[in-house]
Amino acid sequence: MVPNLCAPVAFGAMTPEEFRAAGHELVDWIADFRESLEDRPVRANVEPGDVRAAIDTEPPQTPQPFAAVVADLDRVITSGAMMIQHPMNFGWFPANASLASVLGDIASSGLGTIGISWESSPALTELEEVMCDWLRQLTGLSPAWQGVINDTASTATLTALLVARERATQLGQNRDGLQAQAAPLVIYTTEQAHSSVAKAALLAGFGWHNLTMVSTDDAYQMDPRALADAMQADIDAGRQPCAVVANTGSTGVTAMDPVAEIVQVAAAHQAWVHVDAAMAGAAMILPECRHLWEGVEGADSVAWNPHKWFGTVFDCSVFYVRDVDLLNRVMSTNPSYLQSAADGSVTQYRDWGIPLGRRFRALKLWFHLRLDGVEAIQARLRRDLENAKWLEAEVHATGGGWDVVAPVPLQTVCIRYSPPGLTDGEVDSHTRGWVEALNTSGATFLSTAKLDDRWMVRVSIGVEGTERRHVAEVWTLLRQAAEG
Repeated sequence: MVPNLCAPVAFGAMTPEEFRAAGHELVDWIADFRESLEDRPVRANVEPGDVRAAIDTEPPQTPQPFAAVVADLDRVITSGAMMIQHPMNFGWFPANASLASVLGDIASSGLGTIGISWESSPALTELEEVMCDWLRQLTGLSPAWQGVINDTASTATLTALLVARERATQLGQNRDGLQAQAAPLVIYTTEQAHSSVAKAALLAGFGWHNLTMVSTDDAYQMDPRALADAMQADIDAGRQPCAVVANTGSTGVTAMDPVAEIVQVAAAHQAWVHVDAAMAGAAMILPECRHLWEGVEGADSVAWNPHKWFGTVFDCSVFYVRDVDLLNRVMSTNPSYLQSAADGSVTQYRDWGIPLGRRFRALKLWFHLRLDGVEAIQARLRRDLENAKWLEAEVHATGGGWDVVAPVPLQTVCIRYSPPGLTDGEVDSHTRGWVEALNTSGATFLSTAKLDDRWMVRVSIGVEGTERRHVAEVWTLLRQAAEG
């Protein structure tokens, strides 16, 4: 019998009505999950392979009930996930996911649009333009800057170094690329820079030997004189300064490089300056914090992540440049299948970065800012700054082996406890041991890092739900765990 190819086929896809019912249930689940955070352990109490072992090894051939999926979400997924939004999470950096922005993320997914050109979604492009300009205004940047939303600051840094490379070589990519350069191009940053800076330098083809770590001062800030000396030494050796990556709030200790002085040094050698403000950029919505990146108007590019302390759900990283024409010339692609009558009169974000397609990330910002409002976000950031100062003062007042080992310009307090009679190596082992024990307990989560080749504890304050009582509680837990 010949099959009837015109007969309707049931694909088993969820219908809008089924989606409506499941969506209500999922939103209720998310709300209940957020309300229950304080009752959950902060760190996932699983061993490697536990989550994988709890998931079916073969894909389902027929639809499964939504209730079964939600049950496994409870049973398998939440037990194997770090509770990043937990008010007792003080590890790494704040990565807030405000519920207002979560709604925007749901709307983005529900629309199902993609940004491969203005024509593919005019709203995606134009809302992104407006959201980047809103954030420009909020952080005090001049109208000379134009922005784009990337996934992470890692992508923004790579893009910045690619554009810096092409400016230094007069668009050498259109000829023989770096392989034709007689003088090696050099990138400058400090040991405090995020690991993505080194990765970007490698991916952009500069090579390890052309990545210079400039010395820092007692506050772990780049020393402009050392930068000038390093650049001159490279020129004398036949190398060419290409770009400087300055930290505005480094990952480890929130070090604030002197941007104005760095810009002045770099300008003497026509070197690109990229300001990495991934976490700390949020602080610039507070006028009283903007002195921390004084001189930023002289830089060439800036990146910061609303998906960190600011509170827009991951992934959402804004990248600003002053020379959009150069950015477009480096990143432009114009395949025939994407050409349209709108070309030349609209923004084509595919020419602003590495990917062709893009998600409708601007909706998350739009929902977040409209539903929460700027004043509430500013008040939360000021609360976190006050809590960090409170903790710093408590550590100083306690003494007895407790020290704050780095300046506290923002919300991260770097601490070390040195029991009497122990060598530096023994203190390091003790530090890592008591922090791991505390993290394993699930009561809180803290991250350790090396500073001056010694281990210390980072208390990163900034989760949306973290109040003074939580900071006081973690300080009590710290003393109990370290002092034994």
